[in-house]
Amino acid sequence: MGLPRKLKDLMLFNSGAAYVGQVASFTLPKLTRKLDDWRGGGMDGVIKIDLGSEAMEAEWSTGGPMRDVLAQYGVVGVAGVGLRFACAYQQDDTGEVDSVEVEVRGRHEEIDMGEQKLGEGGEFKVKTAIAFYRLVWNGVTLIEIDVLAGTLIVDGIDRRAELRAAIGIY
Repeated sequence: MGLPRKLKDLMLFNSGAAYVGQVASFTLPKLTRKLDDWRGGGMDGVIKIDLGSEAMEAEWSTGGPMRDVLAQYGVVGVAGVGLRFACAYQQDDTGEVDSVEVEVRGRHEEIDMGEQKLGEGGEFKVKTAIAFYRLVWNGVTLIEIDVLAGTLIVDGIDRRAELRAAIGIY
């Protein structure tokens, strides 16, 4: 028996700047495959055919407006903003701590400064469209998706290597 890992601390870095005491939450990108129904001749039912990754996005918030994030609005490059979300998960039964980091590169799709009220804490929300994603668990890369390079590496195996080779991209 074991207890689940629980988030005990977190940090967000934006293009190298550390948001110590500023980040309130970070919603990690969903990893979603685009699957299409297929039923061919002689088949007794429908199966799902894998057509690649769906678009990814991250959503995050801070306790108030962030000038450096506003300065990134409309960045031209599809991977022009680099974010790194670092967190510590701990199991309360063993005390074991896992370091989980998610690095993404993309650009901000939406910046919501929300309602501003005198004497109340505000919220500054950002939605970032993702072109590159890397999940590192205790220093080991588990998943890396580089949409522009056409790579999908899971647990050290590039699952798109043969497809790239078939069309002459190495």
